[in-house]
Amino acid sequence: MKIADEMERRLIAAFTPTELTVTDESDKHIGHAGYQEGGQSHFHIRVRAAALGDMTRIQRHRAIHAALGDIVPRIHALSLDAGA
Repeated sequence: MKIADEMERRLIAAFTPTELTVTDESDKHIGHAGYQEGGQSHFHIRVRAAALGDMTRIQRHRAIHAALGDIVPRIHALSLDAGA
């Protein structure tokens, strides 16, 4: 299973988002640190969920990292756009 698919599955289970996109941006980082052949090293996540509504930005990021669990150490970079 691709990492992006697993990220999506875990975020849906954790937050029941109204909007979710998980984008593999690895191709933008060819030749940079952390790039690996075949991608799956650099990701951008945009998520909107009521469960994130009362959280600060830092709390949202921590909650997303917690939901992703063991995926985070396996990738090089993760950018987040999270809100209610």
